Amino acid sequence: LQPRRTADRIAAHLGAWATKGVLGHFKPHEDSELPPFVDLDDIAAQRTAPIVGAMSGEVAVMETLSANLHLMLASFYQPTKEKFKIIIEGKAFPSDHYAVESQIRHHGLDPENAMILIEPPDTDEAIIETSHILSIIDQNVSETALILLPGIQYYTGQYLDIATITAHAHSHDITIGWDLAHAVGNVELQLHEWDVDFAVWCSYKYLNCGPGAIGGLFVHEKHGTVDRTALEDGHAGYRPRLSGWWGGDKATRFQMGNRKSNLHETLSFQTNQILDFVPIAGAAGFQVGNPCALAICPLLASLEIFALTSMSALRVKSLSMTRYLEELLIPRAAQGDDASELYRIITPPDPAQRGAQLSILLKPGLLEGVMAELEEQGVVVDERKPDVIRVAPAPLYNSFSDVWDFVVIFRKACIDAHKGQVQHKDGSASMAGAESKGWSHIK
Repeated sequence: LQPRRTADRIAAHLGAWATKGVLGHFKPHEDSELPPFVDLDDIAAQRTAPIVGAMSGEVAVMETLSANLHLMLASFYQPTKEKFKIIIEGKAFPSDHYAVESQIRHHGLDPENAMILIEPPDTDEAIIETSHILSIIDQNVSETALILLPGIQYYTGQYLDIATITAHAHSHDITIGWDLAHAVGNVELQLHEWDVDFAVWCSYKYLNCGPGAIGGLFVHEKHGTVDRTALEDGHAGYRPRLSGWWGGDKATRFQMGNRKSNLHETLSFQTNQILDFVPIAGAAGFQVGNPCALAICPLLASLEIFALTSMSALRVKSLSMTRYLEELLIPRAAQGDDASELYRIITPPDPAQRGAQLSILLKPGLLEGVMAELEEQGVVVDERKPDVIRVAPAPLYNSFSDVWDFVVIFRKACIDAHKGQVQHKDGSASMAGAESKGWSHIK
């Protein structure tokens, strides 16, 4: 949902832009709570760090999740003749799969040979046990260059054991990164403590920043060091990456130096020293271009709200709400519950292995009818065809009453869809398995 203060922050930025123009980039805004435009990304990164359990210098607010994933893979995926494979979950979000496959091809390798997919041993189950993940790593140690896994699996809602899996990967000297799209703002994370190499996320889910909002990334401090002595001696003093000017040292960012160019003499550039690219230490050194100031404003508005509480407090409420949702959804056939055989929960029952989300697998043919009824009743959840509904009570703004109301509406929707007809306010009807009026356009 959109935080109430989002509109105010955007209006403040637009006002500063309208009255100060480009000068707003550097000058303080006495009439606004927003910092100068040039500092927006740094402030956002500092406020995001506690949410992901990071040091402030280990977080950068930039780009989108997929773009950040490519930037991380370009730096951390360094295949050799012996170690060239990437381990990824078999049902990874398609964008992650595409990024990994394209990076493999970019290095002249074949994804058929260089990509290892982790699948559940039992094809009838969607959950992947930690022990199975560790066994796949063990089986491919000698050829694995990198591992990429989701913090929370988007389809099932399973919360992977990031700490254990990361430690196991490192015990074999394998780099590991995490897609935290469904974890950031949802569960407690300790990325620095868990020694995660890198992570990426979006901010339009639990961080409430709207579709296509600016993303973020984490780079552990050990990978963000900059050795200036080595640089001065002509050696590589930082981790390889796809560099851009916004990731360069702020002290020289606007000097426009380029060691290879002769134009400095020809055009009399006023610089005392011509340097090659020197990155900012930490995650900020992986930035490429300056981020859109307007796009950061909704994130800052949301982060202000998160700063009023803590992830530990939100997690306590979330565990209670999702457990309450689960208890209300558990079939009660003995009590004559007509909806009891129409769905089952595929998210792990162990609260430690899930976030706010419960994924509900419907009987075949019910999805469209159920979604139509939920839409008609003003209930917003997510569908994953052919038969899954994802329900995630957000502790920041949802209530236990919301959970109760959802279950009442959902059960009735299941029964109505099973009977073959969902009645709408306009008198039209949707048959089970048929497309709801207008829903295809929305989706």
